[in-house]
Amino acid sequence: MILVGVMAAVLWGIGAITGAPRRARLYMIGLLMTGVIAAHLVLPDGHPLREALGGEAALWVLILAWAGLVWLYGRGLRRIKARIAAGKAPEAPRKGFSETELTRYARHITLREIGGPGQGALRRARVLVVGAGGLGCPALTYLAASGVGTIGVIDDDEVDLSNLGRQVLFDEGQIGMPKVHAAAEKLRAQNPHVEIRPYARRLTSEIADDLLEDYDLVLDGTDNFATREIVNAAAVAGAKPLVAAALTQWEGQISLYEPARGTPCWACVFPERPDASLIPSCAEAGVLSPLPGIVGAMMAAEAVKRLTGAGETLAGRLLIHDTLYAETRTIRVKPRRDCAVCGGRGLEAGPAAP
Repeated sequence: MILVGVMAAVLWGIGAITGAPRRARLYMIGLLMTGVIAAHLVLPDGHPLREALGGEAALWVLILAWAGLVWLYGRGLRRIKARIAAGKAPEAPRKGFSETELTRYARHITLREIGGPGQGALRRARVLVVGAGGLGCPALTYLAASGVGTIGVIDDDEVDLSNLGRQVLFDEGQIGMPKVHAAAEKLRAQNPHVEIRPYARRLTSEIADDLLEDYDLVLDGTDNFATREIVNAAAVAGAKPLVAAALTQWEGQISLYEPARGTPCWACVFPERPDASLIPSCAEAGVLSPLPGIVGAMMAAEAVKRLTGAGETLAGRLLIHDTLYAETRTIRVKPRRDCAVCGGRGLEAGPAAP
């Protein structure tokens, strides 16, 4: 062992005198240790050289392993210190984000499933929210908070006092304002780093295709079947992923529809309009105040997962949340070959993507 220690010291000293970099000196010592271990494996027991080198190869393997662990620990410690000194969050995007944005999105960036690349994808994303009501308000809030770069919102309604019990994005000072402008005002104050595009009009079949063309993903939080049918048809035509949800009294439902990736479209699951008496409006039947917040936040979560590729989405599954009995269940939904809108396109695309 003494002989090996002397040889290692000599190599290190020669490297230092000649100005060899630290990595080159470590490389030479590594070659020395490799030779020592090889000698132990090749030479027979009792050989004088083997005895001079310590007698057993296992000893040197343990020493190398210990040295490797110490080196890895030191390297990791130096990297952590460098990050702290630079004031950067772990896995921060390499470019394009200001220090303010890095601080704002730090909790997202720290998530292994999102990280810097995922946050960058959110910043580049364009999401359209159809409806600025009970579902739209929380969905818009969390999309903006998550750092989605461009958010469009279309609605032809105005803020009313009766909205304030569940549409928590608005306040009394905004009563009478178009909902999309009231929402844009709040969202810009919440996060000035995102672009908000308000459209104060009803979504019609005449404008739907052109409007959705500008966006990567659509959230449908409307409260009537006519508009849902228009949104779904445009999403299918433009091959846009659609997160659609609905509420009634104590219960909400939500799914991600994307026939191009193996899921049904919304019309596959709801091919016919139910009788009007079976689907009373919120004004007629009532709705639990926190319920839109619960399901609307789920819509934003599905959007974030779909845009970043994190986890598993609700593609191919319909989630039903019953607040009254504190139950949540999911059911499998499949494309229908006879669907009048998508024609079972999801069947050709294969199993639903996560």
